[in-house]
Amino acid sequence: MHAPAGRFSQRATIALHDQRLQAALHHASGGLVARRAAQVAALPEYEALRERAREVKEHVLARLDSYLERYEAEVTRRGGHVHWAATAEEAREIILGICKRVDAKTVTKGKSMVSEEIALNHALEAQGCKVVETDLGEYIIQLAHEPPSHIIMPAVHMTRAQVADLFDAAHRPLGYTRHLTEVGEMVNEARQVLRRHYFEADVGITGGNFLVAETGSSIIVTNEGNGDLTQTLARVHIVTSGIERVVPTLDDATTFLRLLARSATGQETETYTTVSTGPRRIDGENSDHDGPQEYHVVLVDNGRSAMLGGPFREMLRCIRCGACLNHCPVYTAVGGHAYGWVYPGPMGAVLTPLINGIEKSYDLPNACTLNGRCQTVCPVKIPLPGLLREIRRRQFEGGLTHWPVRMALRAWAWLARRPALYQALTGMALPLMHRLGRRRGALAWLPLATGWTGTRDLPAPQGQTFQQAWKQQRGSRS
Repeated sequence: MHAPAGRFSQRATIALHDQRLQAALHHASGGLVARRAAQVAALPEYEALRERAREVKEHVLARLDSYLERYEAEVTRRGGHVHWAATAEEAREIILGICKRVDAKTVTKGKSMVSEEIALNHALEAQGCKVVETDLGEYIIQLAHEPPSHIIMPAVHMTRAQVADLFDAAHRPLGYTRHLTEVGEMVNEARQVLRRHYFEADVGITGGNFLVAETGSSIIVTNEGNGDLTQTLARVHIVTSGIERVVPTLDDATTFLRLLARSATGQETETYTTVSTGPRRIDGENSDHDGPQEYHVVLVDNGRSAMLGGPFREMLRCIRCGACLNHCPVYTAVGGHAYGWVYPGPMGAVLTPLINGIEKSYDLPNACTLNGRCQTVCPVKIPLPGLLREIRRRQFEGGLTHWPVRMALRAWAWLARRPALYQALTGMALPLMHRLGRRRGALAWLPLATGWTGTRDLPAPQGQTFQQAWKQQRGSRS
């Protein structure tokens, strides 16, 4: 599955004029923001948890090699296998090799952003495997042949009517002839369709929200229980995870679990939190009643080591909660597909250039307003605006910045270094803009700002510069 073709600016323009997309985004974003705020307000120790989570992540990143080696040793001791993949291609080949060896015909998948990152589904299908997404949102976009538009709500861009039409087309040949309109009915129908695939699956693939070095366990969180069925009913369970997802102990994992659901969906906790440790145990009366016969963990680097040793290290603290997306005025206006790859929103505007190359993702870091909401709500305090500015700086120094922007920045820098001239020019411009927009309180058009005024009005200045207002206020106090 691929994102729509074209540059970000082209995709964003299309998104802004897509009425159904705008309705879906508006319906989803407001509720998520309000629910998160309510959960944060109800937890007095929330800020202390954020700081603790940041400290744990920084501790792990400073010793990442040691914790990964300890995690591998524990997985191996408990009968599992750890595979190391330096690139997306290596990760795909490892997983394809496992599936080929066990003669897998059907592969069920829980939601995994790493599997999207390495383009796993297409590779499995090319090898002849039937791939079934079991997360409801992922199942919907699989039917639509679309990539996810949100890291925790893959189908957030779709309306109920669109989902009903998809189910009609896909489920009618299976004997489901009613056109459903209620969410509960559609969920039940999807559950019935998916049920048989769990029992048919030869391989179940899940992500790993956290990897616990202390026990060699992987932890997933879901609201549907599909992850449990995916990893326990198939003969082989494969975990796909980035190398940065390791935490020292189960106690440390609980710190992140208290933050994850509150930040992601505004819940106190996820419906299902599942700890998986190795394959099914065969030990007489102590044998496990269910679980996979084989347990594999594929640890994916794919550019993460390069981040570890540089100024983008803090991005590796990300726990993929999606809070930055939900609060971003750009993402909530254009949706995830405009970003063109797996990771959208502020976190994607950092990760996509770092993984795919800043020369291939020029628009993304420049599509941010740097308003700072993403950093304010990030549960692990990632300074996203600062990281975006660093990518912009590298683009500028590398000659990637478009020449009109380069000229404008040079002109701004020249003017900003001459305070008297700067204050004189702004002192003339702001009163003029104030008078032009006085009647409506806003400007419907402004030279060099048509990108803004083409879709919204620009609030008119109040008629004074900051310096003028400051001097006036100080004068009134004396």
